[in-house]
Amino acid sequence: MDQQVLVEEYRNDILENVHMGVICGINAVGDILYSVGNENHMTFLRSAAKPFQAIPVIQNGVDDKFGLTSKEATLFAASHRGEDYHIEALESILQKTGIDEEQFYCCPTYPLNEEPKADYHRKHGKQRRIYHNCSGKHSGFIALAKVLGYDIDGYWKLEHPVQQLSLAAMADMANYPKKDFGIGIDGCGFPVYAMPLQNIAQAYLKLACPDLIQQREMREAVVKITRYMNAHPEMIASHDFICSVLLADPNIVAKGGAKGVYGFALKNERMGFALKVMDGSELVWPIIIASILEQIGYENHETIERLYKLAPKEIINDNNVIVGERKVVFDLQK
Repeated sequence: MDQQVLVEEYRNDILENVHMGVICGINAVGDILYSVGNENHMTFLRSAAKPFQAIPVIQNGVDDKFGLTSKEATLFAASHRGEDYHIEALESILQKTGIDEEQFYCCPTYPLNEEPKADYHRKHGKQRRIYHNCSGKHSGFIALAKVLGYDIDGYWKLEHPVQQLSLAAMADMANYPKKDFGIGIDGCGFPVYAMPLQNIAQAYLKLACPDLIQQREMREAVVKITRYMNAHPEMIASHDFICSVLLADPNIVAKGGAKGVYGFALKNERMGFALKVMDGSELVWPIIIASILEQIGYENHETIERLYKLAPKEIINDNNVIVGERKVVFDLQK
């Protein structure tokens, strides 16, 4: 089957929701260790591509040449949620790089997180491009164009040189030919890549195990990017999100994307995983990944417990009463 049931949700013992999906786990030599559904399912990475899109930005020294802090540089791989600490870092990037916020191709919007959004509305704030959750990525590509002497106009188009550098980095990391990529347009206007799920798992494995990367400059860039991500997990999304929970574990590199795609890898175990929830749900990511870690015997139980806090097995209503349960129903198959 192309996809299988991953999670079932019951209310008063009556099946209410079913989340179908695909999972693939590989080892350091590219062997498929675990699979649920078709590991060759063509999958758009969406924002799960951001750590790879940041490779040419860091490889060409954008962080060092503009004197960015590690916290600021982390935003090149982030889907930030508009918290004050995100905006402060983004404002600093703009100041140091000389980028005008109006140069961003991403549209003006409000913060994603409810608290900063409500606070911003109370202040009658206007929509800004900097609040778009992809603005960190856009600042990185504009800065890269400036460093390399390219025209900033059209930096978001596939044919632009900075996008071609990103495409090449993604192909190398995923061991997948550029000519075979499915190409779409992401929410922010950037090109978005599709490839078999197992190749996404391979790309994430290389993030966790950069010794597998042949090109020295790319390898060094990946080491820096993942170090930034683990040092500042709250910058990748925000506090109390799955990315921050996983990245707080120094053994894990992880990033999610819209419509249910998630990639993560384990450094010590030298395993890479990718999953796609077919209904696009992100709410069941934590319980799925917690189950994956349990099934492979992952030793850091604190990380697993923190995932279950994000998506408890019990379904609790607005009155804080348990009214149902979530059941993980997949078995990783070797």
